[in-house]
Amino acid sequence: MDTLSRRRFVTLSALAASHAYAAPRNAEPRSLLSPYKLDRLVLGPSHDDGAYDSKSVDCPFVFRNGNLWYMTFVAFDGIGYQTGLASSEDLLRWKKVDCILRRDATNPVLKYNVAMNWILRENDLASQGRIQRVQGSYVGAYHAYPSQGYESGAAVIGLAHSKDGLAWMPGDIILRSEDGASWERGGLYKPCLLRDGDTFYLFYNAKDHTTGPWHEQTGVATSRDLKTWTRYEGNPILRNGPTGSYDAHFASDPCVLKNGREWAFFYFGLDDKGVARDLVASGSDLFHATKQEAPVVDVGAPGSVDGIYAHKPSVVIRNGDLYHFYCAVGGDRKNSVRGISVARSRPFSDAERALATI
Repeated sequence: MDTLSRRRFVTLSALAASHAYAAPRNAEPRSLLSPYKLDRLVLGPSHDDGAYDSKSVDCPFVFRNGNLWYMTFVAFDGIGYQTGLASSEDLLRWKKVDCILRRDATNPVLKYNVAMNWILRENDLASQGRIQRVQGSYVGAYHAYPSQGYESGAAVIGLAHSKDGLAWMPGDIILRSEDGASWERGGLYKPCLLRDGDTFYLFYNAKDHTTGPWHEQTGVATSRDLKTWTRYEGNPILRNGPTGSYDAHFASDPCVLKNGREWAFFYFGLDDKGVARDLVASGSDLFHATKQEAPVVDVGAPGSVDGIYAHKPSVVIRNGDLYHFYCAVGGDRKNSVRGISVARSRPFSDAERALATI
């Protein structure tokens, strides 16, 4: 598996726009920092021959439904991507439930891949991220690559639907790279779906070429009915930074949540040295973002669980503590292990670390 296909490569400015968000008058933003790492995987590949998650697990999305926490994740088996689900009572001990969105050999779009990255959820950063229904169904957003292999070809974005949050059916494609601007012609990546008022917002990152080196940046499209989507004319809203910056090559995998009077745009950056780490920007509306300089989750020491990459954020709150889940890639680059880890706003105890051992 070529784990460097998207990781070894690639300017951010705030852009003018309308549709300002009116926050509650007394809302105050909370800290976005999660400096304390668990320093171990909470979810990893099964290494079982033929299993949907045999090679790696990636792209966490953590949410609350009923009395449990759940995590969707993207699993790779050497052929393509499918979507898995895990559950937890405490955000530390995770149990895989099943593959909930499978590729379909009869479907030309989903023949090899279907990677669901987001389910419409509560917007507030301070919430538990409970998923929300639209006309009786939960709505998820996925992306799918057209070819066999690791992120092979120009991916599209579609929606999926579920009655219970556990069994999912893929729906229509809503965004294609060929319909977009030059910065996204190479294919579309992780979608992040929000509803604010009567408008749906779909954040996504995209690349400018299908072969490297390429640049990835983040844009947004809007809809009133989840069917007809309009790309924002000021895209991309999260652009690559200058040479030497944390996001000189990638500004990717948006996780956008309301933070008091502001919106927090969690994302990951890839620098000139091929290091990926989680970053954050803030804005008063959903079209403008000012970057914070320091990473919110950085890579670990060489040889650690996240010594190569610490990226692809998913954030929830439990008992007042901010949990920042991310894809951790460790080991050496030829034999790396790709799984899910977590950092928190409060230190982990020794007992908690023991609980989280997989």
